Amino acid sequence: MNRLALLAVGVAGLTVMAAGPASATPEAAADQTVTTCGNSGLQAGLLTRLCAEVTGTTVQFYGKVSLAGPPSPGSPAPAPKELSTTLSSEVVGAGAPPLTQDKPVLFATTTLEVRGPASTV
Repeated sequence: MNRLALLAVGVAGLTVMAAGPASATPEAAADQTVTTCGNSGLQAGLLTRLCAEVTGTTVQFYGKVSLAGPPSPGSPAPAPKELSTTLSSEVVGAGAPPLTQDKPVLFATTTLEVRGPASTV
């Protein structure tokens, strides 16, 4: 099972757990946002991470892209590059088909967030 599916299952599990009648902690307000992020991955010198925000019955997936490490001392800063990003998301049990978004973004040296479409659970 890939990381996206695991995160989707985890987010669905968090939503189901929050709906239970008994809770050791106070339930979150309907407008409170809970953010869950998966493990980081390395690809071509970039650090990538998938996150999900749950607010009430809405889930929004987004990816973060940053440099895997700082540039070498004395070297120039990396030139901005255009990245082609693809973000696919599916909320397990929601009955909706997977959503895919292809988006070109300009990446410099700061962390970049690529937000996908929101889904309702």
